[in-house]
Amino acid sequence: MSAGDGVTAVTANGLEFGYLQAGQPGAPLALCLHGFPDSARTWRHLLPELADQGYHAVAPFLRGYAPTQLPADGSYQVGALAADAVALHDAFGADERAVIIGHDWGAIATYAAIAFAPDRWRRAVTIAVPPLACVASGFFDYRQLKRSFYIFLFQTPLAEAAVGAGDLAFIDELWRDWAPGYDGAADAARAKDCLREPDRLAAAIGYYRAMLDPSLHLPRYAPEQAAANAGRAGCPVLYLHGTADDCLGADLVSGATQYLPPGSRLELVDGASHFLHLERPAQTAATVLSWLSSGAE
Repeated sequence: MSAGDGVTAVTANGLEFGYLQAGQPGAPLALCLHGFPDSARTWRHLLPELADQGYHAVAPFLRGYAPTQLPADGSYQVGALAADAVALHDAFGADERAVIIGHDWGAIATYAAIAFAPDRWRRAVTIAVPPLACVASGFFDYRQLKRSFYIFLFQTPLAEAAVGAGDLAFIDELWRDWAPGYDGAADAARAKDCLREPDRLAAAIGYYRAMLDPSLHLPRYAPEQAAANAGRAGCPVLYLHGTADDCLGADLVSGATQYLPPGSRLELVDGASHFLHLERPAQTAATVLSWLSSGAE
């Protein structure tokens, strides 16, 4: 992607991150982290709303997603994502007024970042994925196993070939399955632009492999990984989940607050599915901004 696409670059944690932004540098940072299969452009509705409220809103493309650099160490564990978030906080000269917002894998990274560096973040918002401990007991429910088949596919050597076939048609199918009431064709195309190169696709799949295989974890990220595994630490979190989410059933997240830091809140969005910040942009922005302002001094 070129500068004409509105993408700027910054170096953090030894990687050059491509990012989108709105608002004035030097204002309180609002770091917005995307998930799979998605891109930083998923935040196109929220970034200007955050900027209008006085934030420097920044949405990086996560490690491995073009145009962000592929990590030389090949690490895609949660601890590495937390280290990236903290390093981006530093790279943008942010302070304790910063907030962090994550969807899907971005939500997982958010939990880890606020647990590892609680002094960096005033408030957090997560969307569509609660703390992993919340879903552990219900994950093997038959209905959820059907929804989560792709996670097990991604553990196999066939994953790259299966996902890459037919111009990454698998990604189009995930968008249709996870958000049946939303036309996500353009968003899926943006995600495919980030992952079309084989090493980029392997990177995105690598997140899931590192999630289930601790042998892929590197010692350099042990402190961040330990904080992520400990859970229930950090600033208060607003957790949003669509009642019609066909990626992760809403029935599995009803007890999410017991796994979140003190002062956190769960809000179910009636009729929304996995990409609720795209399906309900005005409602999501209003809810997020209200949450962030309620914690401001």
